[in-house]
Amino acid sequence: MNSLRTVLRKYQILLKTYPVSTQAIQSGLLMGVGDTIAQICIEKKPLEEFNVKRLFNYSLVGLVYVGPSLRIWYGGLDKMFPSSGRKLQYKKVLVDQGIFAPAFIASILTILMGINGEKPEAIKEKLKQDYKDILITNYKIWPAVMIVNFSFVPVNYQVLVTQTVAVLWNIYFAWKANQPVIKIE
Repeated sequence: MNSLRTVLRKYQILLKTYPVSTQAIQSGLLMGVGDTIAQICIEKKPLEEFNVKRLFNYSLVGLVYVGPSLRIWYGGLDKMFPSSGRKLQYKKVLVDQGIFAPAFIASILTILMGINGEKPEAIKEKLKQDYKDILITNYKIWPAVMIVNFSFVPVNYQVLVTQTVAVLWNIYFAWKANQPVIKIE
């Protein structure tokens, strides 16, 4: 119990001192956990077929893009809507899910495919094939999470809450992002 308190205290210090870097690292780690679970439990890959490059790339996107983007976005939302109150939290969720989420999902899918060596035509087909399904699934999960997150969680911990819930989301997203592209005529 004492060691858990020590870890939490150190995490809080890192979060206060290096908020973007700390949240970038945690996002990279948690996205990696999601991809690992997707490969082993959902795709049922034997260990010898486990795609380490895919895991690395997925974690890298979390580290370099997702974590910093979420931290900056949530900080910006907090400045845009500085006071609290239920109405304001719903406005935050509406802006987050209506503007940010659609663009963010498309960008993550595009980046993942790009660093995995896919050609622009394949990326375009993948977006045509899966973007709508991913966005609809997003709307089944994230608005409720974000209402709680924006209503009760201080901005410094919002990325942690999001990325913790996102372990499940990342399992789904990693699986969906790595399904073969079927050319749609």
